[in-house]
Amino acid sequence: MIKEVFRSLIKPGLSALTKVMAGINMIFFPAPSGNDQRASLIHDNLERTYHIHIPSLYDNSLKVPLVIALHGRGGNGESMILITRKGFDKMADRDGFIVIYPDGIELNWNDGRSDEEGNDRAHRENIDDVGFISALINSMIEDYNIDPKRVYVTGISNGAIMSYRLACELSDKLTAIAPVDGNIPFKLADECKPLNAVSVLAINNINDPLVPYEGGEIYGHFHKVKLGRVLSVNESLRFWVNRNKCTPVPVVTEEPDRDPNDGTRVTRSEFFNGDNGTEVILYAVEGGGHTWPGGVQYLPALIIGKTSRDIDANEVIWEFFKKHSR
Repeated sequence: MIKEVFRSLIKPGLSALTKVMAGINMIFFPAPSGNDQRASLIHDNLERTYHIHIPSLYDNSLKVPLVIALHGRGGNGESMILITRKGFDKMADRDGFIVIYPDGIELNWNDGRSDEEGNDRAHRENIDDVGFISALINSMIEDYNIDPKRVYVTGISNGAIMSYRLACELSDKLTAIAPVDGNIPFKLADECKPLNAVSVLAINNINDPLVPYEGGEIYGHFHKVKLGRVLSVNESLRFWVNRNKCTPVPVVTEEPDRDPNDGTRVTRSEFFNGDNGTEVILYAVEGGGHTWPGGVQYLPALIIGKTSRDIDANEVIWEFFKKHSR
């Protein structure tokens, strides 16, 4: 079955990531115990779709946290569910929060990159993804009794960069973000003027072949198409350290080498004591590629690099989120 999934990558007109993840889903992952729904809303004259996971213990009389998880370029909400091994769904059932997996327009987010050559619709037509996520948060607060003080965003790649943009433009609605394999775009760095402090946990793989750890041009998987310039990881984190007024010198620790055979090691750098209890944390994964730590190796390591097994990004991110409330 795995061979058939990868063979299907050569067929035109379908998202490689979505097809791979759908095949992996059929093989490996049982459904969590909560309730999965497919929903939509109209924003800016477009029907915007998303997946919702409602925990099995959900009680509409109680305010609950909301986690919004954003897919990468070429994926969709379903692929985000699967690349994370349904980890957020399982933790939602355990701890009682709601997870949403929105779909970008034609598999992309308008994340603030202005110099990209990908010619995707999200950037080409300047799709209002910030407005869509804002409207989605409003809808969830009204319909599901979401606690507006506990709204969080995470994402991978294009979704990670979009997380940074949302923190810039929706700091009145977001408590914390957790971008994985993404940095702040050059243009956005000049325009980012958040009204409020936002806690940030970033996970970046040092050997990422797509989003450069040291900043610069992003390129596509298979073609040397320029997809826009980004700051380095350190510059992206320093922006939020300064904005949140965190301590300038981090506390640095090395995470345990839980899987000596995965070819990675993880270092944690934490900047404390920001405005309103905010903090900025970086998990730097030496040897890791364009991957979700603890998640699915969705393409061969020769293409995207290695997946770290020393940390589980789902657990790390949720433990970070649940410490923070506005």
